[in-house]
Amino acid sequence: MSETEIRKLIGIAIEQLKFSYVPYSGFRVGAALLTKDGKIYGGCNIENASYTPTNCAERTAFFKAVSEGEREFRAICIVGGKDGILTKYASPCGVCRQVMMEFCDPETFQIILATGEEHYDIFTLQELLPQGFGPQDLA
Repeated sequence: MSETEIRKLIGIAIEQLKFSYVPYSGFRVGAALLTKDGKIYGGCNIENASYTPTNCAERTAFFKAVSEGEREFRAICIVGGKDGILTKYASPCGVCRQVMMEFCDPETFQIILATGEEHYDIFTLQELLPQGFGPQDLA
């Protein structure tokens, strides 16, 4: 992935922070999901008073993309912080990692965690979900 693509994903993920609905935690999360053919789907976290129905930014982006027919993905960028202030990485929760496992090759899918365009690290899904359970386990 080029530096230009990485910076674009980071910028879109940061832009998504403003759409977060977080009246309870105040912790805003934005995501930018890149498909194999170069489309980008944004996502934000959406809280709910009963907590369990809360949806993470990563899943919002995936569900938007999948609902529009996408099934192949290259990378996702995730940013987040209290009141939208990016002070440390906002790593995906276990449920989001499992959703990624459903649609992505764990060895090649890249997860970009960033606090800005100049400060980021890239991980594979395999690194963040070793020994993950996916569709191939049901074959």
